[in-house]
Amino acid sequence: MDERERHALGMQNRRAVLGDAHVDRAIAGTTALNSEFQDLITRYAWGEIWSRPEIDHETRRLLTMSMLIALNREHEFVMHVRAALQHGVSVARIKEVILQSAIYCGVPAANSAFQATAAIVTELGLD
Repeated sequence: MDERERHALGMQNRRAVLGDAHVDRAIAGTTALNSEFQDLITRYAWGEIWSRPEIDHETRRLLTMSMLIALNREHEFVMHVRAALQHGVSVARIKEVILQSAIYCGVPAANSAFQATAAIVTELGLD
């Protein structure tokens, strides 16, 4: 696969995982400073890793959420939780990821994740 094909596949996965509205905002926010970064993450994160067939998208979503909890990356966590809920991942599954993270990442990290998730659940009318 050449880099143009990898980018196209990456954009397809990026849209499937995060939704068109989010990707359109990211593309609209592309500048001379971050354009190479946007290309890099589209080709490698979305075109290379998210396209691997051994792990389905729902599992990758859950893994990503747990890693973002561990790294205390709330902005990215919120983005992935919102996208997961909008693409059919249940609140119950996300709750299990957060509970698991409480043991391995710490209670404060899980507490922040629960608070962020609760806000999204309310916003989307899923409570």
